[in-house]
Amino acid sequence: MNAQKRYEIFARLRAHNPEPTTELNWSTPFELLVAVLLSAQATDVGVNKATARLFPVANTPQAILDLGLEGLKAHIRTIGLYNTKAENLMKTCRFLIERHGGEVPHTRAELEALPGVGRKTANVILNTAFGEPTIAVDTHIFRVANRTGLAKGGNVTEVERKLLRHVPREFRRDAHHWLILHGRYTCVARRPRCGSCVIEDLCEYPDKVDL
Repeated sequence: MNAQKRYEIFARLRAHNPEPTTELNWSTPFELLVAVLLSAQATDVGVNKATARLFPVANTPQAILDLGLEGLKAHIRTIGLYNTKAENLMKTCRFLIERHGGEVPHTRAELEALPGVGRKTANVILNTAFGEPTIAVDTHIFRVANRTGLAKGGNVTEVERKLLRHVPREFRRDAHHWLILHGRYTCVARRPRCGSCVIEDLCEYPDKVDL
C-alpha cells in the first residue's frame, strides 16, 4: 500500500460521505462520554434507545448522581453489562465534579484518568467532541486497516500508530468515522460486500467476495 493509493482511498470515502460522524446520539461532550461508556459490547442502536430514556431525565454528572445507582440502572438495564457500566458511570460523574467542575476534560491524560475510560474512549471524545485528529481503533477499524492493507498491525495500538502516520493530514480528522462505517456496513467481518465497495479496486485484500 503506497501513499498515492491511501490518498485515493480516503478521497473516495470522503466523496461517498462528506460529513461522517458517530451514530451515537449526543448533544454535549458529557452525553457523548456517557454514550461511549455504555457502548462497550453493545450496538449503537441499543445505546441510543437507552440514552433516549436517560438523557431527558439526567444528562449532567450531578443529575446522574442524583438518580442514584439503582435509578441509573433502571434507565440502562437493556444494555449488556449494565451493572458494571452503571457503577463506572457513577464513579466517572463523581470524578468529573470533584476534579473538573462537572465538565469533560480536553486532554488525553485527563480523559484516561476517568474511571472506565481507556485510550479508545479518549480518542473518540477527543475526535468527535473536540475535533482532534485522533483515530480510535475498534474491531471495525482494526479489520479494515488490516484487510485493505491501509495499516497492518497485530494489535490496536500498532494499527493506530500506523494510521496516524500514513493517513494524509487532510483526512485525519474524519478517518475514524469513515473506517468505522466502512467496516460496519461494507467491509463486514464474515463476508465483505466487495462488489458494492467504493474502494474495491484499491483494496489489497486477496480474497474479495463479488457481492
